Amino acid sequence: MTSVKVRIGEPIDKALRALKKKVDKEGILKAAKAHRFYDKPSVRYRAKAKAALKYKKVKPSAKY
Repeated sequence: MTSVKVRIGEPIDKALRALKKKVDKEGILKAAKAHRFYDKPSVRYRAKAKAALKYKKVKPSAKY
């Protein structure tokens, strides 16, 4: 479970910002959104292949 220690006199906004940053870093919301619906294996495979193509297009190959 993610937690943030709040010091005495620390503004709530600062603590919330730290909590949001920690949750993003750990990928909790991303995992929750991924488990919201069931994806068929074929859909998952196509999405993974599409992401790989996108990654390949963005990252240039190291051919000289």
